[in-house]
Amino acid sequence: MILTAKWRQWLPYLGIAAVVAYCLAPFYWMLVSSLRSTSDIFSTSLLPSPLSFENYRSVFSPAQGFTRALLNSLIVAGVTTALSLLLATFTAYAMARLEFRFKRLILTLIIATSMFPVVSIVVPLLKLFTDIGWINTYQSMIVPSMSFTLPLAVWNLTTFFRQMPDELEHAAMVDGCTRGQAFRKVIVPLAAPGIFTTAIITFIAAWNEFLIALSMTNKPGMQTATVAISKFSGATTYQTPFGSQMAAGVVVTIPLVVMVLLFQRRIVAGLTAGAAK
Repeated sequence: MILTAKWRQWLPYLGIAAVVAYCLAPFYWMLVSSLRSTSDIFSTSLLPSPLSFENYRSVFSPAQGFTRALLNSLIVAGVTTALSLLLATFTAYAMARLEFRFKRLILTLIIATSMFPVVSIVVPLLKLFTDIGWINTYQSMIVPSMSFTLPLAVWNLTTFFRQMPDELEHAAMVDGCTRGQAFRKVIVPLAAPGIFTTAIITFIAAWNEFLIALSMTNKPGMQTATVAISKFSGATTYQTPFGSQMAAGVVVTIPLVVMVLLFQRRIVAGLTAGAAK
């Protein structure tokens, strides 16, 4: 009986460990493969032996242009996040505070637009952007990305604003603030955890976007990191540079992991703040 009780006590931790191992296993294998030499890339050992950084040197060689691709990804993801948050904050506040007909239907349509498969809108957008001369520009990647990140941000922030009591604005207005000033000076600072969490989620979604960036750019200097990885070439025509792709995947993933680890408290606060208010 005592042994059974101990097993039951440790069972949740074993389950958590199994889920964590399952989620981290692909990243671990990608990291290990990136540290192998080209001749050992198909080795099945759990640790790279000997340790090699030739794949990372290959990734950052000037011929690959990967540094420029990282900068492009940062620009696209950063601008997409900033614009999505700006529009979503005002929209979500209006959806949470104003009363008008068909509000629930409008909110449903907003989130429904993010459920369209990307491949279904790429061809019409490609035709449109070709006609207006947007191909190989940042806006050709930012605007379509916002069609998926903006609904997500609106939905998340609407839920958050709904949990904030109306008395906050009323108290500020009694003290002499207009509704706009109450929103800017009271609501937005209190909503910072939710906005920050939404920013992280939006940035990650924009950073990982692939199909739109692949379709809207054909110049190496305008490609994002995800597209650049898919176009890495080997020493010969039919050789796939698995090692370089693994190293580039690690380089692209690590900033996101570091960002989440550094701001995990803010993220958790944002996810739970709405329920606490």
